Amino acid sequence: MELGTVVGLVSGVILVFTTIFLGGEMMSFLDIASFLVVVGGAIAATFVAIPFGDVLSVANITKNAFFGKKIDYVQVIEVVVDLAKKARREGLLAVDKEVNKIENEFLKTGMEMVVDGTEPELIKKVMNTELSYLMDRHSKGQALYTTLGMYSPAFGMIGTLIGLIAMLQNLDDPAAIGPGMAVALITTFYGALIANLVFLPMATKLANMSGSEILEKEMIIEGVLAIQFGEHPNTISRKLLNFIPPKLREGFNGDAKAA
Repeated sequence: MELGTVVGLVSGVILVFTTIFLGGEMMSFLDIASFLVVVGGAIAATFVAIPFGDVLSVANITKNAFFGKKIDYVQVIEVVVDLAKKARREGLLAVDKEVNKIENEFLKTGMEMVVDGTEPELIKKVMNTELSYLMDRHSKGQALYTTLGMYSPAFGMIGTLIGLIAMLQNLDDPAAIGPGMAVALITTFYGALIANLVFLPMATKLANMSGSEILEKEMIIEGVLAIQFGEHPNTISRKLLNFIPPKLREGFNGDAKAA
């Protein structure tokens, strides 16, 4: 589980409601109609803006933000370097026995093409195409939450306008103006809160996770092509270690580390 997502959401909710509790009456901030205007309106607008199928995939997209696996770059490098060592000692055909043991599907696909004797340019093209479509799928998920975050404050303002119109129709009772104004502003509060605590941070989280996966796959493409070209394992490790921060390189157990 991605603890950062859970901790951020829970701590944000606790902080906001603690502030409300210390500053005034909790129940005055709870209004179902305002919540429905903001969330329902944002979802409706998102259906208009984004293809129906992409919106329906929100459950899978959300699951990735909470349960996306953390990528171990060092482990990926170690697997690639081990394959390079075996290929250098025994030849590419000897690697065929190891391919089925590879857990990373992207790396497995690349090494299968290497063992089959596929041309380097074709391997690069196939793997880059898969990477390109991965980026496209990820961008759709990010766009979904960005769109929800963009429309939530707008519908919060729309809800406030609805409340103000209703209030202005009852100016005969001065005592009702204050409470009416407060209720009208709740939708603006909900819109800003939901957009900036849930939707927009989720979009950023998905973008960061996507960047990590893209980096992993770029490393794999570089490593697969290096193995096919017969580069020395130490050279391959240096190349791949340059993809990651110096702090992460310390965990590498190979023969060489990048400077």
